[in-house]
Order: sequence, then C-alpha cells, then structure tokens
Amino acid sequence: MAQVLEFKLPDLGEGLTEAEIVRWLVQVGDVVAVDQPVVEVETAKAMVEVPCPYGGVVTARFGEEGAELPVGAPLLTVAVGEGAEGHRPAADPGTDGGAARAGEQPGAGERRSEGSGNVLVGYGTSEAPARRRRVRPQGRASGAAAGSGTAGAGSPGAGVPGRANGRVRAAEPVDGPVPVISPLVRRLARENDLDLRELTGSGPDGLILRADVEYALRAAAAQGGRAVREASAHPDGTVREQALAATAGAAATGSAGSTGSAVPPGDVRIPLKGVRGAVADKLARSRREIPDATCWVDADATELMRARAAMNAASGPKISLVALLARICTAALARFPELNSTVDTQAREIVRFDHVHLGFAAQTDRGLVVPVVRDAHARDAEALTSEFARLTEAARAGRLTPGELTGGTFTLNNYGVFGVDGSTPIVNHPEAAMLGVGRIVPKPWVHEGELAVRQVVQLSLTFDHRVCDGGTAGGFLRYVADCVEQPAVLLRTL
Repeated sequence: MAQVLEFKLPDLGEGLTEAEIVRWLVQVGDVVAVDQPVVEVETAKAMVEVPCPYGGVVTARFGEEGAELPVGAPLLTVAVGEGAEGHRPAADPGTDGGAARAGEQPGAGERRSEGSGNVLVGYGTSEAPARRRRVRPQGRASGAAAGSGTAGAGSPGAGVPGRANGRVRAAEPVDGPVPVISPLVRRLARENDLDLRELTGSGPDGLILRADVEYALRAAAAQGGRAVREASAHPDGTVREQALAATAGAAATGSAGSTGSAVPPGDVRIPLKGVRGAVADKLARSRREIPDATCWVDADATELMRARAAMNAASGPKISLVALLARICTAALARFPELNSTVDTQAREIVRFDHVHLGFAAQTDRGLVVPVVRDAHARDAEALTSEFARLTEAARAGRLTPGELTGGTFTLNNYGVFGVDGSTPIVNHPEAAMLGVGRIVPKPWVHEGELAVRQVVQLSLTFDHRVCDGGTAGGFLRYVADCVEQPAVLLRTL
C-alpha cells in the first residue's frame, strides 16, 4: 500500500528562517520524480527551486503563491509506493486538497528504498523516512469544502463563509486547532491577550496572518474589545472597516484609546521582509557592532580611462571599469591585509584572510544585493569582467544562489552609476572595509603645474576601526588613488 509522506520546507542554508512561495511547479494529482523541483521560493537572498526528496503522487499543497512559510512548515504531501495512483484526487487537480485532506492513515506496506540525491537539510540522500502525515485543521478543511461547492444544505449564513473585500469570513469561531503557522502571529496575539479562535484568517484556507491580528487589535482599541468578536461574526465585514476608521480618527485626535499603530488615511505600511528585510537587518547589525570610520580622496582617473580604452581597442573581450577597480582593490589588499579581515567578537580576535572574496553592490528590482567574486585576487581583468557580468545578470534575474551572496571578505561599491560623487557607505557585516567609487566626471584639475580639465573621481573607504588605525586606512586609500591616477603602478605587483 502507498504511504503519504509530508515534505516540509527545508533549511536552505545561510541561516534563512523563512521563504515566500513564488510559483508552484506541480499540481495536486501530478506524478513527481525524486529530486524534481516542485516549488519556486524566494528567500531573503535568492530565488530557489526546491526539489522534492520523494517520488510519487502529489496529494496536497500547503500555501498559495505569495504566502510566506517558515522553515519546517509543510510544503506538500506525496503518496509513494504501490497504490500511489489511488491517491489521485477526484476533484480538479488544481485544487489543493484531495486525498491528503480526507484524514486517511497511510498504509503499512513496505517503504520504497528510494531517496533524494539532493542534500536538503533534514532530508539527505538516504531512503525517505516514515512520517505521520499532517492533520489539517478542521477550519481549513471546512473552508476548502465550502470553496468547492460541497457544503451541506442549509441557509447561506449557516456555516458557509462569506466574503468581503476578498477576505474569507467565518460565521462563528473555529473549533479544533487554530489555523496559524507563524510563531510571530501567536506571540503577537499572546502578548495582547487576544484569542485567536475568535478570528477568521484572510490567508489561504483561512490561515490567520499577522495582518488579521493587527486588524483585531486596532478594532479592540477603537471599540473597547467588542469589535474583535463582531468583526469575526459579521458576514459583510462592515464592523471591521468601521473600527478601522474609528481607530484612525482616534489616532488623529490623540485619544486615549489609540494604540499608536493605526495608519492615517493615505499612509502605507510596507512589511520589512524578503530582500528589503534582510538588508535592513544586516545594515542595522553593522551599525550596532562595527565602530566604522570613513576617509576619502579625489583622484584623477584620466589615465585609467585611457588605459581601459587602449585595452578595449585591442582584440579580445572588452574590459569593464569595475574589473579594473577590482584589480586595484586586490593589489591594495595585498599591501594592507589588515582590511581583508573580520572580527571574531566571541574569541576577541581579528581573523585575516589569505584570499580575497570580493563582493560588489548590485541594485536590482528586488533590492540591493552583494554578489561575491570568489578568489578575486587570482583573476586577471578579463576573468573579473566575465565573472562580474555573470553575477550581475544572475542578480537581476533573481537566480543567485545563497553561496554566491555570502562569504565576502571585502566589498567594492560603485555608487557612481547613480550619478553621485561621494558617500559614506556602511560596512557589509562581518567584513572590515568597503571601498566606494563615485562618478567619473570632467572637472578642473591642476595637471603638471597647469590647470586642465581632467576625469576626476571621488574614492571613499569605510573601515572597521577595530582592525586598524587611520594610518593603515589612509595608506590603503592613497595606494588605490595612485593606481587610478597612474595605472602603471600596478605593474610592480603583476
């Protein structure tokens, strides 16, 4: 007989704790093979296709596209072994539910000696472990039945959820397990003495989201708690909207009933999640932990631009400006290794690296990301150009892997592409320094004793003052400026 195995969202590495479902690659009722990608998710670092470690028939999917799931939450269930075909649902294959939600127990037949070849944290490559299938909350099952038109006879308001503004609303509190996945939602409710059983979730299959809890808290603040019960019971949801309007009015007048979390009309709250949330957390941590300082200098980049033009005039691949700047960085780090390091706060030690994994800031539609060029010190200008192009294209397509976004030892930030001259960049934690490069523009400059129009750039270095003093940082930046002004200086170390 077939076994129904549950596949949970695996640990995708690098400390990621959650992911957003971008696109399902399989439907309920589809036959999947071992290691076949079944869902595309977006983590705080990259877009990832998640392979399933089991082969069989998909019996249920958990979470709609756009839903955010924590690591360890169920993704789907798969019927494996002989008789798996019998687990195909009779309903439309695009509807989540089917046999996996019918409550049947898996059979006691032999396990398949087939496992995933992809090493997923918690799964591995051995044969699939026997798992008890997840029991769906009663509230979700009833919601799915109502949505498919299989609800029992009765009046429209007697147990059939209504809809208001696209939100599913139940007629009465849910009995049995509360449909909540996120521990943050539970904690928010617990800290505010809110009974989650009185709420109806607006998420997939009635899942209670953080927004639902915040709605209820605002309603309670505006109407003394009465609106929490009425907002869940009222089929058209008018009480909730009235409570929100009352709360906004109270916030505007500074009344005692306001919690301070209401949003005035016209204002928008944007969740800090995904790439934006990851960037916010990392930058805040850098500011908290790293005592940084910044120094800067103007440099005449005319000769560097001429050298690049000469390289590109010859046969062969074109050389990018960022590749030349990266080559200058690696040469400077060889002379000033203090800046190619990190601070181990627990051991109270400075760790200097014998390699340069060079990160570079890349702005994408998804936000700021920092891809890493591995072993940049061992690459020439052509190899660096090629790798920068590959990583930039992958970043814009959202296809960078977590491994391509971590492990950097020094970062190059070319903010000149945004048309600005200078900046005081924040160190990319846990690195020790970042070189910033402004735009290269024609400016008056004294050259060989005479005033001339030259191509001038501003360079800035932000560094962790724990790893070195200002003399080292100034020496590094001066060497970089010298190489920009006279690229032939690099010949001494090539």
